[in-house]
Amino acid sequence: MVTLAVFMTNLDLWIVNVALPAMGADFHASLGDLSWVLNAYAITLAALLVVAGRLGDRIGQRPVFLAGVVIFTVASVACAAAPTLGWLVAARVLQAVGAAAQLPTSLALLLAAVPESRRTAATRSWAAVGGLAAASGPVAGGLLVELDWRWVFLVNLPIGALALIAGLVALPRPAARETGPLPDLLGAVLITAAVASLSGALVEAPDWGWLSPGTLALAALALVTGVWFAIRSVRHHTPLLELHLLRLPRFGSSGLGTMTFGVAFAIMLLSNVLWCQEVWHWSALRTGVALVPGPALVPIVTILTARAVHRFGHGRLVVLGALLFAAGMLWRVALISTEPDYVRDLLPSLLLTGTGVGLALGTLIAAGVQSLPADRAATGSALVNALRQISASIGVALLVTIVGSSITSASATDFRWAWSLAAVLAVVTAAIGLTVGRPAPALVPAR
Repeated sequence: MVTLAVFMTNLDLWIVNVALPAMGADFHASLGDLSWVLNAYAITLAALLVVAGRLGDRIGQRPVFLAGVVIFTVASVACAAAPTLGWLVAARVLQAVGAAAQLPTSLALLLAAVPESRRTAATRSWAAVGGLAAASGPVAGGLLVELDWRWVFLVNLPIGALALIAGLVALPRPAARETGPLPDLLGAVLITAAVASLSGALVEAPDWGWLSPGTLALAALALVTGVWFAIRSVRHHTPLLELHLLRLPRFGSSGLGTMTFGVAFAIMLLSNVLWCQEVWHWSALRTGVALVPGPALVPIVTILTARAVHRFGHGRLVVLGALLFAAGMLWRVALISTEPDYVRDLLPSLLLTGTGVGLALGTLIAAGVQSLPADRAATGSALVNALRQISASIGVALLVTIVGSSITSASATDFRWAWSLAAVLAVVTAAIGLTVGRPAPALVPAR
């Protein structure tokens, strides 16, 4: 039941992207407004992952996890019933609250439910759920949108109900481990405001003007709250994110690489959906089927190259993966055509980027976490996951900035610029990968 709930939250990323154009047509919304369907979720999740994980340590993983399942499921119904785009965005925020409660507690519950001899296998199974969601998500999203985009949320109702019933019956009750204070809650507010303001400035600037009062006000708010958050993270006795860990050489490099690659990945993911549906005028189902090879390759490549890390080190795999991803983006820049040509245009790009993601993303995360001392592995992992969500939000905002709020008026040149930016970010990630190398024991620097 734990893996079922995790599958539900991971599937959400893929099916909502495929459904986004249908939502826009229903609400008559611009791409800039639609971007908040993705970004409200990502930003809230980034802000609450650590808080929810620590809450599970204090009052027990089981009640926090089950509460997360309930919240996510109820919020999914609210998303499906949304009469307006504003309602949908608010319900997505509530969904992210539920996801934040599930993700950090799910692995702890899974490990508590199996014998110690099976914990390695259980951990790999838990990690593989994300790959399964990635492989099935595009097709599932396409099929559901063919009925109505609201079904991409309603499908969570039976999954959530089954996970809740099974969880109430079978989940163990591991004891709470901590009694200390929760992480800095004001820090959660500040990081949410900073990323939301930055995303808002990027999304609205093409329409408002880069030097308009509204754009400048959002940029100023992002700067002020971002700096305030950084200062609190350094000084607070229980910071939301332990930013001082970024001073560890390999962890800092891995975190930066995760950010740059995450932005490129978000640009690629949404731009492919928009190109297929809005430029090639393919249906959601055809789009979902067409996109399968990329995400399907990610778990396969990750599994097949697991032993290569020990032979070649993390850095070389990151470099190779990032360069393959860049090649996939540049392939589209060079061979893009407004006339559909899947085999020549899109398929090679999907194969290159899917292989690149499988090599680079998981390796970056593993390199960072493995470079930490054992007593900081959990907090370091939470920081990396927060960086991934923040980078996703920035990537979506940058794509909107480049192609414009009205996707119907976007040109092939606009998409070329977006894919070129993704390629540049991937090359930057490759350069960062050169500094990762093989993790070595490290000490947490004094704060």
